[in-house]
Amino acid sequence: MEIRNYQSSDEQGWVRCRVLSFLDTAYFDNVLKEKEQYENPAIELVAVEDGQIVGILDIEYEMQEGTVCSRGTGLGGMIWHIAVHPDYRRRAIASELIRQGEELAKKEKLNRLEAWTRDDKWVHTWYEKYGFQQVDSYLHVYLEGEKELKGNISSSFLKLYPVQTFAHYLGDQKDSIKKRFKRVHDCICYEKTLK
Repeated sequence: MEIRNYQSSDEQGWVRCRVLSFLDTAYFDNVLKEKEQYENPAIELVAVEDGQIVGILDIEYEMQEGTVCSRGTGLGGMIWHIAVHPDYRRRAIASELIRQGEELAKKEKLNRLEAWTRDDKWVHTWYEKYGFQQVDSYLHVYLEGEKELKGNISSSFLKLYPVQTFAHYLGDQKDSIKKRFKRVHDCICYEKTLK
């Protein structure tokens, strides 16, 4: 396996790897049709084996404090994507991606990494294994159908009727929200200080 910088010719393999990697997670419906482009500099790595992209890591980082990360002080990097193709899991690919990503982040004088993820326990365990700590959370709420939307979401445009909504809940009534709506995910921020 080779880990190297992402190249524009990798885009199709990157997208395939990300889609397949996310299918068995709480982000199963977060499908991208093309690779994201970042406003700020980014560390973009791919793992290649058997001629295909089998792992990805994207870290967009700050040149000015507070422009990418949502918390902390000093310059940080946001892990937007870290994923391994399901057929290549349990081969330490993600471990090597994060190790090399951290080395590059330190060279850029970043003092921390931040990552947001949903409520997949195995993902939480992975982040914690590599020294990340949970520092914040809020809810991702999906409202679907008349029963969930009525009285909660409406449109000010005549004859425009919402049929589904994705929302963030930042309040302190999380249990009430989880009981009220069928699909709710904890969105959890993990942070690691780089030394």
